[in-house]
Amino acid sequence: IGYDAGFRICDLDDIEADEMILDIGPKTSKMLAEYLKDAKTIIWNGPVGVFEMDNFKEGTRDLAEKVAEATANGAFTIVGGGDTIAAAKAFKVADKVSYISTGGGASLNSLKARHCLLSQPFRKELSNSLF
Repeated sequence: IGYDAGFRICDLDDIEADEMILDIGPKTSKMLAEYLKDAKTIIWNGPVGVFEMDNFKEGTRDLAEKVAEATANGAFTIVGGGDTIAAAKAFKVADKVSYISTGGGASLNSLKARHCLLSQPFRKELSNSLF
């Protein structure tokens, strides 16, 4: 896939066998925004598109901006994993979230463990809600 790759926006049911999903579309972006606007805790792990390519960055940019917006509105936000951190930096929201963690998948595995060890501030924030 080249940096000038073409694209089209369509519903999941309309994707052809020879096509790839390289970003979320505006409907999915709007749905995520609805979930995020009332969230008390957000754990963001992974870009939602190939954000390094101009044609496929909008979904990740929208998500990054919504996570930063939620933080400004009082949500506790964690950005985890190298690609997610790179996206947060690319869209200039890395300094607008509560916490950056270099652990991506490993952090998620810790959170879903039955008896995970969390620092007291995380334990308090995460007990409120998880997204």
